[in-house]
Amino acid sequence: MSKPQSSTPTNFIRQIIDQDLQTGKHDGRVHTRFPPEPNGYLHIGHAKSIVLNFGVAEDYQGLCNLRFDDTNPHKENIEFVESIQADVRWLGYDWDDRLFYASDYFQQLYDFAVELIRADKAFVCDLDGEQMRAYRGTLTEPGQESPYRSRSVEENLDLFARMKAGEFEDGARVLRAKIDMASPNMNMRDPTLYRIRHGVIHHQTGEAWCIYPMYDYTHPVSDALEGITHSLCTLEFEDHRPLYDWVLDNISIPNHPQQIEFSRLNLEYTIVSKRKLTQLVDDGFVEGWDDPRMPTLAGMRRRGYTAASIREFCQRIGVTKADGLVEMGMLENCIREDLDAHAPRRMAVMHPLKLVIENYPEDQSETLQAPNHPKDETMGVREIEFCGEIYIDQADFREQANKKYKRLVTGGEVRLRNAYVIKCEEVVKNNQGEIIELRCSYDPETLGKNPEGRKVRGVVHWVSARHGIKGEVRLYDRLFNTADADRVEEGGSFTDNLNPDSLRTLTDCYFEPALGSAAAGEQYQFEREGYFILDSREASREEPVFNRIITLRDSWAKIDKPGG
Repeated sequence: MSKPQSSTPTNFIRQIIDQDLQTGKHDGRVHTRFPPEPNGYLHIGHAKSIVLNFGVAEDYQGLCNLRFDDTNPHKENIEFVESIQADVRWLGYDWDDRLFYASDYFQQLYDFAVELIRADKAFVCDLDGEQMRAYRGTLTEPGQESPYRSRSVEENLDLFARMKAGEFEDGARVLRAKIDMASPNMNMRDPTLYRIRHGVIHHQTGEAWCIYPMYDYTHPVSDALEGITHSLCTLEFEDHRPLYDWVLDNISIPNHPQQIEFSRLNLEYTIVSKRKLTQLVDDGFVEGWDDPRMPTLAGMRRRGYTAASIREFCQRIGVTKADGLVEMGMLENCIREDLDAHAPRRMAVMHPLKLVIENYPEDQSETLQAPNHPKDETMGVREIEFCGEIYIDQADFREQANKKYKRLVTGGEVRLRNAYVIKCEEVVKNNQGEIIELRCSYDPETLGKNPEGRKVRGVVHWVSARHGIKGEVRLYDRLFNTADADRVEEGGSFTDNLNPDSLRTLTDCYFEPALGSAAAGEQYQFEREGYFILDSREASREEPVFNRIITLRDSWAKIDKPGG
């Protein structure tokens, strides 16, 4: 198996694999796996693991399996299984014929447990959860051996078989490894290998089993059965590695993968705890797992993030052993760079102000052309309808302003993007003194060229009032208003840090006609506004709904600075 080309970014995991290949370890194979639990949707933290595992396999011409760790059916269902497969494929990876479930190995896991019992390395324990915690000891004090630890091999075999047969209630008995209750590593103090779970329908095995193996037992056995060479885990499993090795060293299985730990992804202004994400969904703080504010891959896809931008982000943050908080700006810059290069341009007016061009023939309209991308001629041009009544954004007009204001003022001129130069002649207000309309004139000689002898303040975008499409814009922002969303005062909750302005909905927006043919999931740059996507869930609505993916510039940069 060959080493990747030098252009591939290296890290300590790749250095370990390079050394293994040089020494012929694992017969020169590289075989990884991505093992999600089907108890929720994948999030941005999982993306780092996906890119690492599938990327390593791809670069070393190896293999990567997708394996569901489905050993806790109380919290799992087929919806999560299907969403995980869709997310991995969306990121650009495929497992070919290597889709596995831990439940595929339930019989083998049971047989290996029997093998441990026969070798007097596992026993059936009757202590309840509270008693087990009391017997376990502390970080500074050794634990106590269970009074059931001395049961005979024959009694343990009988009780374990009866556990499998469904004779005992949930929690009545567990199977534990017999290791060392005085070990300084708490994970080695006779850990539980099996527990009883009645009354659940497993999404793969139905009601065939009422005992289920624990993750720390299932994980190494599954890896070994699949021929995994390098089992890549996040740092919280570092203290579990001795147990990983103990399990494989004490059963008759030929393959012994190497577990290697790396730091998990912690991202500013969000959370990557599946338990807390579940709480956000269950308690109605968000609209579901694919809410565009969620850090789930489904939510980010609906928000408008591209798979390429997420892969690039995962490459940029790298793989290390050091935990840290990654700046949200790094992720946002990845999507900005991708969309700046690939998103076609369109015009949309979020806060419309009507503008009447009085010297433009009332019954006339014309079709203008505009580039789909100012930096990429291969993307072609589009047609824009122009007439004497248009909408501009309210922020693009002031009755009076200093010279730094580069938009329309009373008596001043601006260019309409891809169209003519106009001049504001009159401001129309209602009885409350609010501006409701602008009366303007246009210079018909300025289409595609500058006016002679005078300087125009700036350029503003617009939409034809007669031809524009009315619709809705959802302005999504960061879900939390503090960088460390988990940092709360005593007695508080992470939900106290939710950003109340993470979603603002604008219902009276106008889009240029070309957006009428937009398909669900297509991304655009709304000129001078940001990047947007036609919402995939709302595509059937008569009036389109566009989600803001990201602003044109980092509006949080000043806030993030000390004293900002």
